[in-house]
Amino acid sequence: MNFLITGGAGFIGSHTVDELMHSGDKVTVIDNLYGGRIANISHHLGKPNFSFSEQDIRTVDLNSELFKGIDCIIHFAGLGDIVPSINNPLEYMAVNSHGTARIMEAARVNSIRRIVYAASSSCYGIAQVPTNESQEISPEYPYAFSKLVGELTAFHWAKVYGLEVNSIRIFNAYGTRSRTSGTYGAVFGVFLKQLIENKPLTIVGDGNQKRDFVYATDVAKAFVLAAKSDVYGEVFNIGGGNPVSVNEIASLLSSESISIPERPGEPSTTWAEISKAKELLHWIPQVSLRQGITKMLAELEYWKDAPLWDPESISRETKEWFQFLSKKEMK
Repeated sequence: MNFLITGGAGFIGSHTVDELMHSGDKVTVIDNLYGGRIANISHHLGKPNFSFSEQDIRTVDLNSELFKGIDCIIHFAGLGDIVPSINNPLEYMAVNSHGTARIMEAARVNSIRRIVYAASSSCYGIAQVPTNESQEISPEYPYAFSKLVGELTAFHWAKVYGLEVNSIRIFNAYGTRSRTSGTYGAVFGVFLKQLIENKPLTIVGDGNQKRDFVYATDVAKAFVLAAKSDVYGEVFNIGGGNPVSVNEIASLLSSESISIPERPGEPSTTWAEISKAKELLHWIPQVSLRQGITKMLAELEYWKDAPLWDPESISRETKEWFQFLSKKEMK
C-alpha cells in the first residue's frame, strides 16, 4: 500500500513508519519537525519507497502531489503536551482540530478513502476503569478537548463524504524516540533526564496512581492493523491493559525520589479495556514493561538534551494547571 504519515518524524509516527517500511509498503512522511526529529526517520532517507516533506498540516496544499496515489493517511501530526494547552488553547485547537479538518479535506479532494486518526485516551477524563470505548467522554483540559474535536472531525468527514475512518485512542505510550524538548510532560521523559543527571525522581503525590503503559512499537502495530483491516468506522483503545503505579516505575529506575503536589484533574488510574482491539484487529501488546524500560535505558543518551525538571521548575510550569483545574474541582 501507499501511505502518507503526518507527524511521521515524531514519537509514535516514526515507529509506524518503521513498521510499514518493514512490510514493504511505500511511505511518504510530512512533518514540520516541531515535535519530531529527522533523525527518527533518517535511516529511511534515500530508499526508493520512502519520501519526506517538511510541511505544516495547517498550510499544506490540498492539491499537492504528496496526496496523489495515496491509499491511506495515518494522521499523527498535532500538539501533544498537556500543560501548555491550558495556557494556549487556541493554538491547540488550530493544530489538533482545524489541522485535522484540513487533512480530512485533503483526503476527500484526492479520493483517499482510508484514514487512521491518532486520538487520545484523555478524552475520557476521570473515567471508570477498566475503560472501554463506550465510556462517557469528559475531557478535562484543552489538549484533550482539541484531540477529541479532531476525532469527531474525522468521523464527520467519514459520514458526509463516505471515507473509511478508524480512530486509535492511545493510553500511556512510552518508549524510545519520545519527545525530549519542550514543556513538562510524560513521566518517563522527566525521570530519564533526572536519572542522567543523578537527581531524585519527582513523584506526583504519593505515587500510588497507576498508568496503563504501552510500548511505542506495540502502538505502531495497532495503527498498521487499523489501516489494513477490513474493519472501519471504529474507535479502539490501545494500552497495555495492565496498569502500573508510578512508584513501581520509579523503583525500576532509581532508589531516590521526592514528592511534588498532586495535580487536580488527573485520574488516579488509567486502564484500557483492549478486548475490542484484540477481537477486531487481532492486536495484542508484545513488549512487557521491563522489556520496554530496558530498551529505553539502552538508549539513555537520547534524553541527555531534555530539560531537567525539579520541584521548583515544575511548580512554575504547572501554575496555571493548578489555578484553573483546582477551581473546577471545587465547584
